[in-house]
Amino acid sequence: MKNLCTMIKQQTDANFMNLITTVKTYDRNALICGAPAWRYVYHTIHSADKWYFNPFVYDEPDFHKEGLDNPDIPCDVELNDEQLLEYLDRVRKKTADYLDSLNDNMLGGFPEKCDMPRLELILMQFRHISTHIGMLNGLTI
Repeated sequence: MKNLCTMIKQQTDANFMNLITTVKTYDRNALICGAPAWRYVYHTIHSADKWYFNPFVYDEPDFHKEGLDNPDIPCDVELNDEQLLEYLDRVRKKTADYLDSLNDNMLGGFPEKCDMPRLELILMQFRHISTHIGMLNGLTI
């Protein structure tokens, strides 16, 4: 039987592949609650980048501006789909490396300065990524 970290890594990569497909097929300017869909793509990637690992020990990407990760807050920065896919690829690789560094016993442990165990952070992002993929794909359809 595969260990838990291997199964998590496989399903996480499937989630990222689904998000890549979404970015390649969505209408980036379609409005969701008044914000363009691309803002929700960034929100999803940024959340995975921050919350999958440890939201309390995190460095923003160089191109990040205050509020860019929250589609409810107007922002004067616009990222194109190429930039979003490049960021997604970096987060995908970072996540795979992170999961390779874990073993099953570590899933119940807490990252530095974090009050949530690793498995809870991972499961939160499974839910979050899947929710936004469904929302974006529903909008596309």
